[in-house]
Amino acid sequence: MSTIAIDKAGPTRKLGSMSRDRTWALRWSYFFLVLFAIFFLTPPLYMVITSLKSSAEISAATNPWWVFHPTLANYVELLTSSQFLRFFWNSTIVSLVVVLVTMLISIPAAFALARMKFWGSTTLATGVFLTYLVPDSLLFIPLFKMLALVQDITGITLLNRWYVLLFVYPTLTVPFCTWIMIGYFASIPKELDEAAIIDGASWLQTLLRIFIPVALPGLIAATIFAFTVSWAQFLYPLVFTTSIDQLVLPVGITTTLIKGDVFNWGQIMTGALLGAAPPLIIYAFLMDYYIAGLTAGATKG
Repeated sequence: MSTIAIDKAGPTRKLGSMSRDRTWALRWSYFFLVLFAIFFLTPPLYMVITSLKSSAEISAATNPWWVFHPTLANYVELLTSSQFLRFFWNSTIVSLVVVLVTMLISIPAAFALARMKFWGSTTLATGVFLTYLVPDSLLFIPLFKMLALVQDITGITLLNRWYVLLFVYPTLTVPFCTWIMIGYFASIPKELDEAAIIDGASWLQTLLRIFIPVALPGLIAATIFAFTVSWAQFLYPLVFTTSIDQLVLPVGITTTLIKGDVFNWGQIMTGALLGAAPPLIIYAFLMDYYIAGLTAGATKG
């Protein structure tokens, strides 16, 4: 009669092997996370250090990673400069208006494409997203010619005015925000809008009273994206605006603080940090909603 030997130590060895594998996986994860943090946090750290230096200290052959004589003169000079405050104001107005216009267009469009099924809705939704993939470096020339033609026909001055950006920025923000909202609206159970329609609600009432409250994380994600693109855009304002009083922050900083081959690095870094503050504050408070909205928009639809 044969006996079958049972290896009682087998499960223990397997558990030990899994534990070691998990330990090494965590170690490698932390290793690459530290590398990632160093790689992406080094430039902002250098900007902060440089912004606290005077022009003389920046020009001196000293340790670039240490501030020997810290000063807030760069911050004071920019925050009391009428030009810089004008750039900041132009960026704020343009970004807020673009966000409003983007939401007014993308929310109804996404709702129609996601819930009001009609012939070609899927193809149209894909086309909306593909529109966003066209780089702005290919679009600014035809957009410039179109606006110049409109200006010639109507006599309305559009070029070299900050409000021209209100017409060109939505070409970047509306397609992607619409795509995000399509995915989020598609993730909402169909029973909600069916019940609303049975109760006599119109499509507009269904959107305003049911879908917008439920899809709030997606709305916040789209809003943050639209604001970030509008605030940080460089090419369009560089092309469509030239006068100092019409510039927004990214172009204004490089235009006024770089004079020929003279770079005022202290104020350039200070202006970049002050310009990065609004998006940074928004992301700090709304990051969870932004991730939730992007995740739903990327996996549904």
